[in-house]
Amino acid sequence: MSFELAVWHEPKPITKEQAEIVFRALRRGEPGAVTAHPGVAAFAGRLAGAEQVSPEYALVTVALERSDEVAGEAFSLARECELVCYDPQRRLVHNLAPLGVYRGMQMHTGDGMILTDPDLQLVHDALATMAPQNPFTALVVFGEHFVQSSPEITGYELEYKDSVRNLMFRTHVPELEAVQRAFAEYATGGRAFLERHEWRRV
Repeated sequence: MSFELAVWHEPKPITKEQAEIVFRALRRGEPGAVTAHPGVAAFAGRLAGAEQVSPEYALVTVALERSDEVAGEAFSLARECELVCYDPQRRLVHNLAPLGVYRGMQMHTGDGMILTDPDLQLVHDALATMAPQNPFTALVVFGEHFVQSSPEITGYELEYKDSVRNLMFRTHVPELEAVQRAFAEYATGGRAFLERHEWRRV
């Protein structure tokens, strides 16, 4: 089996649903699906496993066992080349913006995705993919703090750690929306989620 990623240029952020429509149109060779962009050729020329399919988009195809290794590099290079990156396996799109306030913040998922500086919509969408095959999502600012969540039978476990003070807290929330809100606040520098929930120290 192989793993694919597609990259192309969008003038503004798009949803994962829009990305899926564009991706299918590009694969069918439909004219006018997106506009040609010089970043496509630059991307394809710098990443092993990438092919410029047309002036409009490039496709990365690698063996499944190399997917995590290559995906991280592809996400970073796509941003550098001003391209969105669509992951058809996870049905997630990586936009150029908006980003959180912590430069270098990483998102880790239980199915192997490690991404530096994820856009806020991607974080929101990735949280919705948590399942037995993808058992956690975390946002990490190394050496400072992190927030992470895992699905439970009746909702979600939510954890926050202040690494500087070596304090870790845990709570349970019944709905995904509460997790998504907490992650969005964390990524943008807010801590209202710490006041909104009842926490126990771990």
